[in-house]
Amino acid sequence: MNSLLITKEQNNADCIARFVQYITEQKPLLKKQYEQLLAQDLSRQQWDGCFQRNVLAVLKQGYDDALVYIKMLPFDSSASLVNRGLSDLTKRLLAAFDGFIDEFLVFVVDKHRTSCALSNFPDEHKPDKTYVNEVRHDIAVLWQSFALDVNAYVLECR
Repeated sequence: MNSLLITKEQNNADCIARFVQYITEQKPLLKKQYEQLLAQDLSRQQWDGCFQRNVLAVLKQGYDDALVYIKMLPFDSSASLVNRGLSDLTKRLLAAFDGFIDEFLVFVVDKHRTSCALSNFPDEHKPDKTYVNEVRHDIAVLWQSFALDVNAYVLECR
């Protein structure tokens, strides 16, 4: 029984390591995707709301893809701790994103501030604190949904 528990824990640790590696590889791709969406918007002269629209589109797709990846990993949560409905495995998976939103938003705001094409649109060229906080609120809604979906999946893995 004890060796079975170690095997499950090692399997889960391996799955988490694979997911962390996946997310590490995805982060620069998400930034590139943002650049592409911004370029498309600028070529179509769709700058109004492009900061919010593109940040949310990139992150939603990134979270959706991450969930698909998680579902391909052979987790076994039968030996994992669950506290108030949240699996320890979920916490460990979500930690792969620690600091990314702040890093991503700094990148995006910098892209906007250095864009000559956006210089005639002050709300988009230099998003103010209110606009950035509004986007952060929308990101939080996406994150909550993603985290709940991850937790629901992990809890089913037995």
